[in-house]
Amino acid sequence: MALFFDAEWFDARLGERGASRAVLAAAVGMSEADLALVFKDQREISAQQVAQMAELLGEPAGEVASRAGVSTPAPGQAGTHDQRIDRLERRVAVLEAEIAALKAR
Repeated sequence: MALFFDAEWFDARLGERGASRAVLAAAVGMSEADLALVFKDQREISAQQVAQMAELLGEPAGEVASRAGVSTPAPGQAGTHDQRIDRLERRVAVLEAEIAALKAR
């Protein structure tokens, strides 16, 4: 599972399909600006958007979710409060580690 959004992987899959980020944005019902935030790992996507991306890219939804970052839900994935808290705690831990690494530089 990718810790952060794997933009290179998504761009490669789009290229294989002869599609662009603009096409992907339209397919998942968001603006190109919002999709740019997704690619910079500054906006999350929903399980429904994962399914839509998977369909466009011709990839399994689980693979798309895995490449979209640590807290991205796969379609059909349970979303209980405990699971959400666990995902958020993992994300905070990753962010704290990144901050520590930046401070150490």
